[in-house]
Amino acid sequence: MVKRKTVAVIGGGVSGLAAAKAFDEKGHRVIGFERSHDFGGVWELSRSYPGVQTQSPKDLYCYTDHPMPEDYPEWPKGPQVHAYLHSYAAKHNLSRLFRLNTDITSMDRRADGKPGWTLTINEAGRSRTQDFDFVSICTGQFSEKNIISHPGQDAFVAQGGEVMHSSDYTDPSMMQGKHVVVLGGSKSATDIAVNAAKNGAKQVTMVYRENVWRIPYFVGGINFKRLLYMRAQEQQFNQWGKNPLQRVIALALKPLVWANFRGLETLLKAQLGLKKWNMVPDTPIEKEASCSLPIVTPGLFESFKSGAVKPIQGTFDHYDGDEIVLTTGDRVKCDVSVLAVGWKLGIPYLDKTYRDKLIEADGQYRTFRLAVNPDLPEMGFVGFNSSFCTILSAEMVANWLVRYADGQLERQPSRDDMERNMQMMLDWRRKERPAAQVYGGLCSAPFHFKHFDELLGDMGATKRKRNNPLAEQFSYPNAPAYGEYLASTPQYQAQ
Repeated sequence: MVKRKTVAVIGGGVSGLAAAKAFDEKGHRVIGFERSHDFGGVWELSRSYPGVQTQSPKDLYCYTDHPMPEDYPEWPKGPQVHAYLHSYAAKHNLSRLFRLNTDITSMDRRADGKPGWTLTINEAGRSRTQDFDFVSICTGQFSEKNIISHPGQDAFVAQGGEVMHSSDYTDPSMMQGKHVVVLGGSKSATDIAVNAAKNGAKQVTMVYRENVWRIPYFVGGINFKRLLYMRAQEQQFNQWGKNPLQRVIALALKPLVWANFRGLETLLKAQLGLKKWNMVPDTPIEKEASCSLPIVTPGLFESFKSGAVKPIQGTFDHYDGDEIVLTTGDRVKCDVSVLAVGWKLGIPYLDKTYRDKLIEADGQYRTFRLAVNPDLPEMGFVGFNSSFCTILSAEMVANWLVRYADGQLERQPSRDDMERNMQMMLDWRRKERPAAQVYGGLCSAPFHFKHFDELLGDMGATKRKRNNPLAEQFSYPNAPAYGEYLASTPQYQAQ
């Protein structure tokens, strides 16, 4: 018999909704906490910059039992994703489980000696504590702004300049007639640069540190989901945990793999004109592919060509009057400085004693299946398995996590199992695939199939692949199919 637990779900975004549903449908008492006034996480409207849209096609960016509406475009806009998440919450009556405008300020092991955690909760300006048998942390990787500053910034602001984090760019009209400088080369940076140029900015300058491979929505006229989301393509990257036979096969196929990726690079350089803009990366694409691989913002290279956006490789050195002086020596006139420098990965409310057990000195996370750590019992993470199909990844881990918490995995790991696996993954990230260290090593891309195979194997799924071997090998992950695989796992209910 599985004992009914009181479970805290921290975060009401994509991952929090998946976790709340998974624990609730197994009979647990779920209490969710969302510090904002609304569901949605990064898609909550006050956090979304104008024109934001998904990097993933809609049939990859969805829950297994809830496809996005047919009338949505292939890459939905932010308000559409927000509405979709609300429709999912309504379908499963999840709003009854959450408390909005509620923040978690600390968590510690229960003082009464019982298993679980005590959360300190701030709600409507009042602080209280509550004990939980299990805590699912679902705040993901984009919850705390990475705030940076440069010499001369205070004087720049005092004389009328404006400095903002990319998430604070919510009104395009603020850019009209302004000299805008965007720091960063990520998808959010290029989205904002293009959006500002389209909305009347006098001049936009995009300052980025290094060249990276960028993938257009269509590569040579083919939707990129049909090129980069395949099991066959995934197997060409240096995966973790290869057995001796797999390593021999990989060595034999290395020349063909090399030719495949050089061909892709040649196509990207020609299609995007990377040489013209001096934006050809130094690193081979197969070594760089990870969650940090950005999708090309529509209109980006066209805005370079028109002069509406000027790209400069370098970074900020300091502000000087109404100019920003770059490390290249360039001086760029600036009225508005937009810092698209990302987010801080972390769990600030978790005491340092516990964070030290979770995070290595070099910032890499010690997690098993990107979900749990044996030194932090009665706790797990949903959404730390960042990927190119975030919603499906979160739902898969949420279903794994509730079974782990209830001791219902077909292959319930021992502490030794987890320790060996975590060390293997750390060694793989540090020695064999440095690109996998992005986001503290909490990125499953481009190994979606490998990651899902492991989760399904642990759960005891009797079905893990599509009946059509060609579709399984040469098509992208299918969310409804994974719903069937999850349904093939042993069923149980907490009492």
